[in-house]
Amino acid sequence: MNASASTERKQPAWGNVALCALLAALVGALLIWHLREDAWQLPDASRWLAATAVLLVWVGFTAWLGWRRRAIEQAASSLSNSVAGGDAVLVLFASQTGTAEQVAWQTTQSLQQAGMPAQLIGLGDVGADMLAAASRVLFVVSTTGDGDAPDSAARFITQCMRTPLDLSHLRYGLLALGDRDYDDFCGFGRQLLQWLQHSRATTLFDPVEVDNGDPAALRHWQHHLALLSGATELPDWQRPDYQRWQLIERTLLNPGSQGGACFHIALRPLDGALAWQAGDLVEIGPRHAAADVERWLAQPPFDGSTWLTHEGRRASLREWLMESHLPAYDDVRGCTPAQVVAALQALPHREYSIASLPSDGALHLLVRCMQRDDGTPGIGSGWLTQHAELGGDIALRIRPNRAFHAPADDRPLILIGNGTGLAGLRALLKSRIEAGYGRNWLMFGERQLAHDFFHGDEIMRWREEGKLARLDLVWSREGGARLYVQDRLREAAVELRHWVAAGAAIYVCGSLAGMAPGVDYALREMLGDEAVERLRDEGRYRRDVY
Repeated sequence: MNASASTERKQPAWGNVALCALLAALVGALLIWHLREDAWQLPDASRWLAATAVLLVWVGFTAWLGWRRRAIEQAASSLSNSVAGGDAVLVLFASQTGTAEQVAWQTTQSLQQAGMPAQLIGLGDVGADMLAAASRVLFVVSTTGDGDAPDSAARFITQCMRTPLDLSHLRYGLLALGDRDYDDFCGFGRQLLQWLQHSRATTLFDPVEVDNGDPAALRHWQHHLALLSGATELPDWQRPDYQRWQLIERTLLNPGSQGGACFHIALRPLDGALAWQAGDLVEIGPRHAAADVERWLAQPPFDGSTWLTHEGRRASLREWLMESHLPAYDDVRGCTPAQVVAALQALPHREYSIASLPSDGALHLLVRCMQRDDGTPGIGSGWLTQHAELGGDIALRIRPNRAFHAPADDRPLILIGNGTGLAGLRALLKSRIEAGYGRNWLMFGERQLAHDFFHGDEIMRWREEGKLARLDLVWSREGGARLYVQDRLREAAVELRHWVAAGAAIYVCGSLAGMAPGVDYALREMLGDEAVERLRDEGRYRRDVY
C-alpha cells in the first residue's frame, strides 16, 4: 500500500464534490445566460432555448439521483438476499478518499483467491436487515477530521449505530485506519468496535489498528485473512523489509508428545542490534528446503547458479526460487531464467511471538511444526524447525505490538495461555521479573505434563523464588475429563475477582480456535459483560491470539 491512511483524515470526498460543483456551474452559467439579457443581447427565442436547457439539465440531474438511489437499494436488497442464502463474507468499507476502499478491495480479492465467497459493499449502503442476514463481516474503516466517521458512513450511523442491535449471531473482524498525530486515533473504528461489542457480536480475531498506512499492520491483517480463509500461502500485499539473522539454536521441547513437535528457536542479528519489547512479534521470510529447489532445477533443466537482477535486487536463480512459490513446469517451459524470475511470487511471511528479552542475548521463539493435508511441514514452521541450517541466515523483521506490551507499573498481572502461546507470556513474565514486579499469575494449558511443559524448569524456579505469585497448570490429556485453561479459570473465580478488584490486567496469548473465546466467555460469566468491556477500554484486557 502506497497510499497513506493519514490522507483519510485530511481531505473531503472530492469525487462527489467535483460532480456537484460541475453541475452547479453548468446550471449557473445557463441561468446567467438566460437572465442577463443585457450582457448577452440574445433574442427572445434564444433565451427561451436557454431556459429549456436549464430545465432539462435539472431534470436530468434529478433523474440521475433517483436512479442512483434505486440502484443502491436494489444492490443492497440483492446482496442481502444472497447473504441470507449463503455463507459469503461481507467486506464493508467506509472511506473518505479511497484508502480504506482500496484495502477493502484487496481484502475481498484475497478471500476470493482463497476460494472463500466474499462481497464488497460500502458501509453507507448497509442496513440492519443485511447485518441480520450475514454471519461473517469484515469492517475496513477510516477516520476523518477530529475522530469523525467518513461522510459515506453517515447513513449507517443514523440507521444502525444509534442504539445496539441484536448481533449475537454475527462474527466480525475490524481494520481501523488512522493517524497517531491526531488525538482521537482511529476514532470512528473504535466507536464502531464499541457498538459491535454492545450489540453482542463476536470477534473473528482482535481488531487491527493501522497508523498512517503502516505496512506491518496491514500484513498483520493479511495474516488474519490467511487464518480465516485457511489459505496460508496467499501473497503479501507488500513484502516486509527483512534483516539478516542467524539461527544459533534449535531444540525439540516435547519428544513423545501427542501433539505436534514444538521447538525452542534462538536467533541473533547479523545486521543491527537486539532491540524489542516484551509482547512484540517477528515476521519471518520462509524458504523451501534446499532439496526441493534442486529437484525443481533439475527438471526443465535450469542452472541455479545463474545470477539475475530483478527490481533492483541481484541474486542467483537458486536464491530466487528458495524464497518464492515454485512454478509449475508447464508454466515455465521455454522461458529464460530472467523470465522465470520475473514471474515468481514471493512466499508470504509468517508471524511468531517473541519469547525472550534483549537482555537474554538472543531472540527466542517457540514454534510448533505444522503439517499440511499431505503430511508435509508448513512453509514457515517447516523452514524454522527442519530445513534451515544451524548457523544459516534467517530473513526476519521485528514488528512492534503495542497492544500487547506489559503494563508500565507494578499492578498485578494475570497471564493466560495455551500451547505455543506461552512464548508471548514468557517474555512478559521476564520483563516483569526484570523490573522487580512479583504479583504475577500464570495459567497455562497443554496436553501432558511429562511432555508438554515448555520451559517448565524455568517457570518452576520462578515460582519457588516468589516471582510468580500463583501458577495454575492444566493438562487436557490426563485424567478422565478433558479440562482446559477456561475450566481452571472458573475454578479460581473468587481469586480472579480479588485480583481484578486490586487493579490487575489480564493478558491472553495462544489459540484463537477454542482457548481465546473460551477464556473470554468464562471471564464474562464470572465478571459480567460490562466489567469485561470496561477492562478492555482501560487496556486491562489484552490478547495476542492466532
